[in-house]
Amino acid sequence: MNQSTTTLIAPDELAALLGGEQPPVLLDIRWALGGPPGAEEYAKGHLPGAHYVDLDRELAAAPGAAGRHPLPEPQVLQAALRRAGVSAAREVVVYDAATSMSAARAWWLLRWAGHQRVRVLDGGLKAWADAGLPLSLAEPADESVGSGGSGDFVVTLGALPTVDADGAGGWSGVLLDARAGERYRGETEPVDPRAGHIPGAISAPTSENVDADGRFLPADRLAERFLTLGATPDAEIAVYCGSGVTAAHSILALHVAGLAATLYPGSWSEWSGDPARPAATGPRPGRADS
Repeated sequence: MNQSTTTLIAPDELAALLGGEQPPVLLDIRWALGGPPGAEEYAKGHLPGAHYVDLDRELAAAPGAAGRHPLPEPQVLQAALRRAGVSAAREVVVYDAATSMSAARAWWLLRWAGHQRVRVLDGGLKAWADAGLPLSLAEPADESVGSGGSGDFVVTLGALPTVDADGAGGWSGVLLDARAGERYRGETEPVDPRAGHIPGAISAPTSENVDADGRFLPADRLAERFLTLGATPDAEIAVYCGSGVTAAHSILALHVAGLAATLYPGSWSEWSGDPARPAATGPRPGRADS
């Protein structure tokens, strides 16, 4: 099966589905580290019928020792999905501004929570607008069952694998670091306690999963990219980033390439916050410098 067709969706195909008898649920997951707030961008225009879901508040728990974006409490995630009309029988399409960096977090969480039919709008709202398709300013009503809608999704955790800090530190397979190369090398660290990377991790910037328009590279090119990093079909692959958001984007890209991977949700924000855990610097996986 071509994973691209079951994971990604183009604007014209989505537009056709929205005009059909069983339109998918649309979730707007616009978010950017440092802003602007996604809710403000949503209010300026979004796909017709899309519900805004707050990444910081509904797709993550409060920041703390477990990192900047710990996995959300099940009841919080479930309430947000039900409000948007999510049910087990209805397909869900998620999108963000362009690159799917934050939409991938929702894609991963929905699958982790047990939903079987989730796709990402490839190229996001930009691709939709570039195709000449309409935007809306109207905010849809609560679509949960309790408000008369069809949103009755039941979150069932654990459908996708995760690894904790100890597991990431002792990972015997391929551990990919999805952050920008300069953060991996320890040249800069704008948000987390220390610079560097987990010893043994390989630099694999998420930005290289997409083209200049924010669309995912073709499956064969993604497979070739990951092969050069040691991520082969028989390898045990895990991914982390700064806080478990963009790492989901690389897991999505790996999925498109036909490869399975495990997420380290706490990522560097959790790892670097523990002074007992070592950090390596430089361009290679390396050993700990501290």
